Amino acid sequence: MKEKLMKIVFLAAACVSIVIIVIMCLFLFGSGIPTIKEIGVFDFLFGKVWSPGNNIYGILPFIVGSIYVTIGAIIVGVPIGLLTAIYMAKFCNSKLYRIIKPAVNLMAGIPSIVYGFFGLWVIVPIMRDLFGGGGKSILTASILLGIMILPTIINTAETSIRAVPESYYEGSLALGATHERSVFVAVVPAAKSGILAGVILGIGRAIGETMALIMIAGNQTVMPTSIFNGVRTLTGNIVMEIGYATDLHRDALIATGVVLFVFILIINSLFSLVNKKESDTSKTKKLSLRKKHKAPESITGQAVERLGE
Repeated sequence: MKEKLMKIVFLAAACVSIVIIVIMCLFLFGSGIPTIKEIGVFDFLFGKVWSPGNNIYGILPFIVGSIYVTIGAIIVGVPIGLLTAIYMAKFCNSKLYRIIKPAVNLMAGIPSIVYGFFGLWVIVPIMRDLFGGGGKSILTASILLGIMILPTIINTAETSIRAVPESYYEGSLALGATHERSVFVAVVPAAKSGILAGVILGIGRAIGETMALIMIAGNQTVMPTSIFNGVRTLTGNIVMEIGYATDLHRDALIATGVVLFVFILIINSLFSLVNKKESDTSKTKKLSLRKKHKAPESITGQAVERLGE
């Protein structure tokens, strides 16, 4: 009876996240889809004017702004985060690691509003001095978001790299490769799926970030034409207007949340497809390499597979 009871408890705990997602979907889509139909799908998604006072709700500037800022954050954060994770996992000595690791964890725990203050008082003045204008722009927001997603990418990528069997690295060394080549050719590719997961989590945080962007992005509701223009994101628009919105205006903000939710679903689905494709391709390559080299399941055989890939 105890085993059956605990089995039910564990199953219920595992289903909590699914139930929460279902409830969120019912609320968002149940409230947002009728509003999108009322406004008009084309007018809502591709309209360039957001004017609640005139019952005009076009969110294209916010969609474009969110995409620009997220792409900028990826360009800034992914290379730095990945190289930092590789360094911490394979190159960093123990003394320095005991300093860097807590610092990365501390970055993950800093509230968004603190990042916003940092961007407002440090990054914005630098951008103003370098490029002129007010300093609040897509470029400024991208730099700050790139910094904010670093802990997510670094921790996930480092964990994935450390999870790669040591035989991959040792087998590569046995074949005559240098330490650097063994890491970048044999170890890092084996951790590809975990690294992609970290990048996807970073993208999710970049898309969903709100408070910091409100402080430094400029919050302009017009279509941006340059990385030095101010911008308002989907999340920023919801937060700035939900406090006083009523009737159709409020429903339009909920519909904006639906669009944001769909973006997240698309990103996660693409990640799943890419991960599945990479897994199938890797299995195919391993089978062909085993037939070609007739390598046993040993250190040297695994290294041949990784170097062959």
